[in-house]
Amino acid sequence: MTVHDVSRAGTSGGVRLSLAGKTALVTGAGRGIGAGIVEVFLEAGANVIVNARTDTYLSKLVARLTPTHLGRIFYLTGDLASAEGAAEFVIAAMSQVGDIDVLVNGVGDAIMGDLINNHGEPEADAQIRRNLDLNLMSAIHCTRLIGPSMIRRKRGRVINLVGVIGGISGEAGLSVYAAGKAGLIGFTRSLAREWAPHGITVNAIAPGVFPDRESIMDLQQTAIGKSLLGRIPLGRFGDPRELGYLACYLASDLAAYVTGQILAHDGGLSA
Repeated sequence: MTVHDVSRAGTSGGVRLSLAGKTALVTGAGRGIGAGIVEVFLEAGANVIVNARTDTYLSKLVARLTPTHLGRIFYLTGDLASAEGAAEFVIAAMSQVGDIDVLVNGVGDAIMGDLINNHGEPEADAQIRRNLDLNLMSAIHCTRLIGPSMIRRKRGRVINLVGVIGGISGEAGLSVYAAGKAGLIGFTRSLAREWAPHGITVNAIAPGVFPDRESIMDLQQTAIGKSLLGRIPLGRFGDPRELGYLACYLASDLAAYVTGQILAHDGGLSA
């Protein structure tokens, strides 16, 4: 059953899995998991703003989805890792579509690297800061900027993407990335309590392994398979649309009583 079918079918209580009439902003969504979330949100009836740092993949995604969802998909590029960049982007987004009902903080990159390496100190410090800015501060900046509108209207959904590998479980070579994602988990739980009186839910999804077939080569795909596939109890990688279904639930009225949760979506990897 597709999301569209569920929306029409409804439930015995009259609540439907539908995002009709809602506006969602999905950051870091040019490809992979973010693109899967965008597709499902559109199918559920939402108006969706799609963001990526550049339009390398973004323009192709929008071109593919626009014919089916004309007038309901918008895209804006922008680097959200700095407070200035995030502010410029959010102002532009809200001037184009108005208030944001659902914020999905998907910006992030599992940047590999040993904590101690042969780089000079200025370069090493810059890499650490960039890693944390991408994986933690981008979400804090965007949430802080969009929050006043949600608080004023007494409704809203914030969904953060945190990752299983390096986020929930440790992984060699991902120590700084893990620090950022662990920080985002703490941010999620505490903000859920802070904003609950305003009718806003804040949750996080921890994806397992969702290889991005647009950006990795076949050899890399094979290497990922050999190193990780055996660790996944269900014996396969995730499909971005599958994660989109979970995000759609958290964004919908059906999840009004779910907040402060970190939901692993990983085929059993974290079990």
